[in-house]
Amino acid sequence: MSDRPDTTARILHGIDEIEAAVWDACTARFTYNPFLAHKFLLALETSGSVSSSTGWQPFHIVVEREGNLIGAVPVYLKNHSQGEYVFDYGWADALERAGGRYYPKMQISVPFTPATGPRILTVEDNPEDEQLLLNACMQVAEQINVSTIHITFMQERQWQQAGSLGFLQRMDQQFHWHNGNYDTFDAFLADLASKKRKNIRRERRDALAHGIEVEWVTGSDLTEDHWDAFYRFYIDTGSRKWGSPYLNRQFFSEINECMPEDVVLIMAKRNGRYIAGAINFIGGDTLFGRNWGCIEDHRFLHFEICYYQAIDFAIAHGLKKVEAGAQGAHKVARGYLPEATYSAHWIAEPRFRDAVERFLDDERRYVEQDISYIEAHSPFKAETDLKALRSVELTNRTSTS
Repeated sequence: MSDRPDTTARILHGIDEIEAAVWDACTARFTYNPFLAHKFLLALETSGSVSSSTGWQPFHIVVEREGNLIGAVPVYLKNHSQGEYVFDYGWADALERAGGRYYPKMQISVPFTPATGPRILTVEDNPEDEQLLLNACMQVAEQINVSTIHITFMQERQWQQAGSLGFLQRMDQQFHWHNGNYDTFDAFLADLASKKRKNIRRERRDALAHGIEVEWVTGSDLTEDHWDAFYRFYIDTGSRKWGSPYLNRQFFSEINECMPEDVVLIMAKRNGRYIAGAINFIGGDTLFGRNWGCIEDHRFLHFEICYYQAIDFAIAHGLKKVEAGAQGAHKVARGYLPEATYSAHWIAEPRFRDAVERFLDDERRYVEQDISYIEAHSPFKAETDLKALRSVELTNRTSTS
């Protein structure tokens, strides 16, 4: 199951079928991304949040050469399109109305996690090895007769490589905050236009106007009581947005046990009880905002907990970027800039592939135009070089909350 006789590919029906150190060796050359760590993927599976019963059947692919691991790909067989944040419901409907079968499909991603990262994980920094893994995925897809492969929230370089192998290329956008080597939140505000600075200061003041206090809780300070409170917030948001939250309570206990140093809960407290909170994961250079919820509504509190406190944390800990999750053009007024996100799609049926390709050509042009328009109307001062801001090298700076 490879292009060369000395290489073999095999399927893992659970991440526990490979040792943590062996899997993590495939991610070691990349900037640390907590979502690709063996312990995070294991927590998803052992908690039951990811399983065949939830429609995310683990189907990870590893490739070896002469018994030595070349790389691995986090793969799931799926019988629905939920929890992906790259929407293909229309594609599924079109193919099935035409008499085809869209599900099951192969999904190469981190479940429920719209955060950019490498998806083709190789021990060595070798494009030929990455191509070998992509070819292995296509061969597996053909052998098990699935209709499509979807690789979502890829790094741009791997996206380009997948395109060279015949994957269709899709673009969307998120909104990320970039650290211009700021010492304080006020230093960041100084880069914004005057009106935007005033609006943000007002929002921060009003968000905490009713005796609300904010805590950062991470590492050994995290307790099951914190997770009980946060899970109430998570359930409330999930039930209002999509009916059934993707992550179960056990998942949060699992990550508290195996990776508390990679997590920060930003919690709001009023009159001695927690009323709102957001979970963030700490990468090598990025703070990843994931889920938010509340049991009391206070104006601007969502912005304070999810966006402004995340910026404060990133500045205090010398992180280059905050990825605040999917969608949300309202983030732009809070100092977050549009960033392209990338996905690649292999489609077996030729006529269906041609139709999707035409759609994606138009969609990419629209996304590129939208990003350019939003950048031209960003909250930053006219003289701010946004390209330079994105590429600032930070002075090492770490502090505690």
